[in-house]
Amino acid sequence: MSTGDVDTGDAATRDVDTGTDLLYSEVEVDLRAAVRSLLTDRGDLPAALARAESGAPYDTALWTSLAAGIGAAGLLVPEALGGQGASHREAAVVLEELGRAVTPAPYLTSSVIATQTLLALSAGGAGGETVPAVAEVLRALAGGRTVAVLALPLSTGPDGPLPTVTAGAGGAIRAVADATIADVLLVLADDGLYAVETAAPGVTVRAQTPLDLTRPLATVTVDAAALAAGTRLADASPGPGPGGAEAAVRHGLLAGAGLLASEQLGLAERCLEETVRHTRERHQFNRSIGSFQALKHRMAHLWLEVVSARAAARNAADALATGSRDAPLAVAVAQAYCGKVAVHAAEECVQLHGGVGMTWEHPAHLYLKRAKSDEIALGSTGSHRERVASLTALPAPGRRSPA
Repeated sequence: MSTGDVDTGDAATRDVDTGTDLLYSEVEVDLRAAVRSLLTDRGDLPAALARAESGAPYDTALWTSLAAGIGAAGLLVPEALGGQGASHREAAVVLEELGRAVTPAPYLTSSVIATQTLLALSAGGAGGETVPAVAEVLRALAGGRTVAVLALPLSTGPDGPLPTVTAGAGGAIRAVADATIADVLLVLADDGLYAVETAAPGVTVRAQTPLDLTRPLATVTVDAAALAAGTRLADASPGPGPGGAEAAVRHGLLAGAGLLASEQLGLAERCLEETVRHTRERHQFNRSIGSFQALKHRMAHLWLEVVSARAAARNAADALATGSRDAPLAVAVAQAYCGKVAVHAAEECVQLHGGVGMTWEHPAHLYLKRAKSDEIALGSTGSHRERVASLTALPAPGRRSPA
């Protein structure tokens, strides 16, 4: 269904006070068209459902076309390292389209989170040159030849505790997203950040049963020998560059949380569009059910939520792209709002499709499961609300300000 079926209200995304333009640029519009065309051409729902049921939802040919063919994997990588030298705004557009199609692809985990983590280390060499080991991984990621995943639970937020393994003993990390398709794992140990190949001896990736069948989770176990054989990219001391493993990881998680809002936006938009389409076509009492006032009110309310979610998601992407000092606040606001909107849109999609919306053959359940999974990914909605309160010096929801 085309976006022309629902007025998306882009004019609401211009910040009059700051002059920040959150409208889509011509480049972003062209990129959206290319990604949507690719996903539409490869959009085989029965095959996608079959792959999801099998526990191996990825379409490797599709990922190759997206990552290498279109060049989406290298959007955030500088041209000097083989990337496109684009910004978070362009990456956000890709994630919107992936969210619309609930595409099983490691774009968020590899091309955003892992890439941004590595970029935070890339200028830490002597004299400011790129660290060779980091540059090598970034070039492989930009070319779509390698998938890298940060070995942390999907629920880990930018400001939350960071689970680590012990360098001398190794350890296990649960609920790592897209680890089953990763070539390289970025493992945070107590003495630094390591790049470890998933095929290396001493590395085990055991699939878990996820709620969202399109974003598999796994338990990753890395022993001490595997860490020793890997490449230490950064040590555990604070600060930027090669001495800032934790800072780099948090940088990657912040970018991931901010752009996750765009995935949630795309999902919510598609759910609204499909709901509007269905209620136009479905008739009861010789009338389109979309003409019933109660359903009109529900869809109008959802449309307002989606418009607001677009403003929040675009603001977060723009703040990350420009390196704004308010980026942490913009990300927290986007995640505090967009997660709930995506879940609401998916719930309405299931309910307003009636009986067919409850069937396994209809894609509505994939949207609902992705929305529920995204709601707790990279920090829960509640944790982001508390972060907003902390950054703005306001009482957190449900808490009374001190007397």
